[in-house]
Amino acid sequence: MGTSVQVTPLSGVYNENPLSYLVSIDGFNFLIDCGWNDHFDPSLLQPLSKVASKIDAVLISYGDMLHLGALPFAMKQFGLNAPVFSTEPVYRLGLLTMYDQSFSRKAVSEFDLFSLDDIDSAFQNFTRLTYSQNHHLSGKGEGIVIAPHVAGHLLGGTVWKITKDGEDVVYAVDFNHRKERHLNGTVLESFYRPAVLITDAYNALNSQPSRQQRDKQFLETILKTLEGGGNVLLPVDSAGRVLELLLILEHFWGQRFLNYPIFFLSYVSSSTIDYIKSFLEWMSDSIAKSFETSRDNAFLMKHVTLLIGKEELDNASTGPKVVLASVASLEAGFSHDIFAEWAADVKNLVLFTERGQFGTLARMLQADPPPKAVKMTMSRRVPLVGDELIAYEEEQKRLKREEELKASLIKEEELKVSHGPEKNLSDPMVIDSGNTHPPLDVVGSRGSGHRDVLIDGFVPPSTSVAPMFPFYENSLEWDEFG
Repeated sequence: MGTSVQVTPLSGVYNENPLSYLVSIDGFNFLIDCGWNDHFDPSLLQPLSKVASKIDAVLISYGDMLHLGALPFAMKQFGLNAPVFSTEPVYRLGLLTMYDQSFSRKAVSEFDLFSLDDIDSAFQNFTRLTYSQNHHLSGKGEGIVIAPHVAGHLLGGTVWKITKDGEDVVYAVDFNHRKERHLNGTVLESFYRPAVLITDAYNALNSQPSRQQRDKQFLETILKTLEGGGNVLLPVDSAGRVLELLLILEHFWGQRFLNYPIFFLSYVSSSTIDYIKSFLEWMSDSIAKSFETSRDNAFLMKHVTLLIGKEELDNASTGPKVVLASVASLEAGFSHDIFAEWAADVKNLVLFTERGQFGTLARMLQADPPPKAVKMTMSRRVPLVGDELIAYEEEQKRLKREEELKASLIKEEELKVSHGPEKNLSDPMVIDSGNTHPPLDVVGSRGSGHRDVLIDGFVPPSTSVAPMFPFYENSLEWDEFG
């Protein structure tokens, strides 16, 4: 009996939308990638919302927005509650990417699509695997083996191989077959005739220059701007391709003995570099060798200063400088604010090192020819004062009262449903709600085990059960040994 494989693209096919695929193997449903873009448009996730509750496992290939950005939102809103598999760098750097996005959005708006707690909750479901590690699924997925393989492109990037009954399903998107400064190329060529191959052709028509030529043009452009008295802004992601850029700049600055300051500005810049130092085994062979021979060569950042706030940048230097700032799309974050400040000066340079997401400000500026003018919306959260603060507090009190009233009404309805329509169950302390006799004369003694209740001259026997809260006598004997 053959293996049944069904592939349903949810997003990212025939366009530049974030990636998400539903792959069913003999009834076991994989969600491979769960991407979102920097617009955070919930309408893009409608196909995912219809199948989220049926997902049995999630495979994440890269730690950037386009591959895992929707994961916290899907788990919060769509009922996605499946184990997630990735490599260790994808898990760590993906977490930092989501943190940086959340901080960047909340700095300028009431961003409520997901919170830091939602991010933490989503990443608690991760199982981290090493390259070429075969993980055997159990239960409904009995007989299915998954394994991550080197994809290049980003640190920890994964080509997923799913195997059942000798048939392979290979998911390989955004891979890089070239060896880079800090990453080895993909191992996709080593796979022999998989039954199903899922891939993309995003850069199929782009002619890529050699790495040496590309780096030379990149560095000469930056140096020319600095020597002309201008600043250079590099919009970058939080924890992805920025690593290669930092290595290139660090090496070039060391060779030329340059004194122009370089800043990496992100809410998670320090954490990103700290994590990278522990991921050397995931990098290229040249990086590992340089670390073994001289620890000064491996991401110690002699010429790069790490910043987590724009105030630090404003106070750091007034002369020409290079700033690598998140977010790469210029839709939010430090890069958005710096671009607004520097754009008016013709001596400054905004240098893009990768194609911007579709429909973003970065993509608009990369048009050929570039636009003569662009429209930007500047937002900032500021503390309320005076009448605005009073009005806000009153509104919050009103909402709180409404919530309390709603909760009390729900509780009353629950009590009615649980007690039923009988009158004598409406209040356990009422003996007879329909009794028209005068008030009872209660006679008792302090410390006695029961109370004698006098009703119209009638004294009940002392063995009768008094109308009290339920009491259960413990008939078991206990001693000091239990």
